[in-house]
Amino acid sequence: MHLRVLTAFLVTTLFLSSAANSQPAAEPAGVPYPAAASVGGNSLGLNGAGVRYKFVVKVYTAGLYLPQRADTPEAVLAMPGPKRIHVVMLRDIDANELGRLFTRGMEDNALPQHWLQSIPGTLRMADIFSARKKLLAGDHFSVDFVPGVGTSVLVNGKAASEPIREPEFFTSLLSIWLGPRPADAALKDALLGRATRRGAESGH
Repeated sequence: MHLRVLTAFLVTTLFLSSAANSQPAAEPAGVPYPAAASVGGNSLGLNGAGVRYKFVVKVYTAGLYLPQRADTPEAVLAMPGPKRIHVVMLRDIDANELGRLFTRGMEDNALPQHWLQSIPGTLRMADIFSARKKLLAGDHFSVDFVPGVGTSVLVNGKAASEPIREPEFFTSLLSIWLGPRPADAALKDALLGRATRRGAESGH
């Protein structure tokens, strides 16, 4: 009898633990972001997630995955190991327009030397988006960085090209959201796990 009770207790505990782990860690605009993601064979934790607004319109959600918690841009950029930024579209957008906005965001925020070294990768990413013509609401893409491999772009879960080798490219890309002139100040705070606030729009 005691064995049956112990078995039932263990099964219930495992079930509840599994259910808790399956719950999203964040749901900005109703989009679930799991607590962990696997990148390059490493488990990364969700550092923060939020919504990109353009004026009052919700454009996309973004989530930042890191090997450990970080609440400053400097800590994120200096952190060794794999990283991921995951974006889910909330409305349809011309892919060329999104590519141009990302390019401008990198140019506005990245260190000059990093930006120059990122140009080949930026052109590759622009080609990936332009080939799709349009990103629809619900479409998603991840940009994964793995040391020694480079930066991979996955669109709707599928690799869109060979990895971009220059490590400066991923640093420049993150600066779109975490740089001194971020795409959305409230989203920057959300990605860094800070209390969210609506900041001034910069138009990226």
